[in-house]
Amino acid sequence: MLAMNFRGPRQIRLDSNKPEPEIKHPYDAIVRVTRSLICGSDLHLYHGRVPDTRVGMTFGHEFTGVVEAVGSGVQKLKVGDHVLVPFNVAYGTYPHCKQELYGNCHESNPQATAVGGFFGYAHTGGGYDGGQAEYVRVPYADVSPTKTPKGMDLENAVLLTDVVPTGYQAAEQGGIQKGDTVVVFGAGPVGLMAARFAWFFGATRVIVINHVEYQTVVCLAVIRYGPDHTGMVWPKFYPIMG
Repeated sequence: MLAMNFRGPRQIRLDSNKPEPEIKHPYDAIVRVTRSLICGSDLHLYHGRVPDTRVGMTFGHEFTGVVEAVGSGVQKLKVGDHVLVPFNVAYGTYPHCKQELYGNCHESNPQATAVGGFFGYAHTGGGYDGGQAEYVRVPYADVSPTKTPKGMDLENAVLLTDVVPTGYQAAEQGGIQKGDTVVVFGAGPVGLMAARFAWFFGATRVIVINHVEYQTVVCLAVIRYGPDHTGMVWPKFYPIMG
C-alpha cells in the first residue's frame, strides 16, 4: 500500500510497498483512509525531536476512513461504516479512561509512565502507525473511533479528529467569561478554532496575533464579520501581524 515512511530526521518518503495492516487482536479494526491531515506537531517528529521515532514509522493522527474489517470482539462498528479516528489509542475501561483521560491510558502504551498510545507518534506513543497511509490498524475499535454523522462533508468531518476539539479545549481551559477580551497567539488551524470558540464561550473581542502573512489572509477569510450559517453573530475580530 501507499504510506508515508519516516527515514530519519528531515527525511520522509512515499513508500509504495508497505505491507497492509492486519487484524492482530479481537478488538482491532482495519480502516481504509479517506481523509488524513498533517498536524503541526508532526514537525517535531520530522525534525527528530521526539524520542524513539523509528525508521519506517508512518505519521498521521487525525484521519477518517471506511471500516474494511473488524475483529471478533468489536461490537460498535461494522464493515462499511465511515468513521472519524482521533489521536488517542485507548482501551476504554482502565482508571484513566473511566475519567475520560484517554491520553493517559496505560493499557495502550504499557511501557510509558505518563502518556497513553497515539497514532503515528513514535514508539514513545506506543509505536502505532498512523493515518498518512491507505490503510490503518485501529486498536480498541469500540472506544475512540466515531461514526461520521450522516451527510457530513468529509472535509469538515476530518477536522473533528483533532483541529476542532483542540481549539475547543484551548478556549475551555482558558476559563473565558462573558464579556472577556481574548488574545490568541498564532493563526494556524488550531488558533482559528480557538478564536471561534472564544466567542462561543462569551468573549466580546478576540485578538489574534500572528507573524505569517498568508495565515493572516486565511484568518480574515475564515473568521468572518456578521452572522454565519449557525445564526450566531460573531463579535469583531482583530488580526495583528507581529
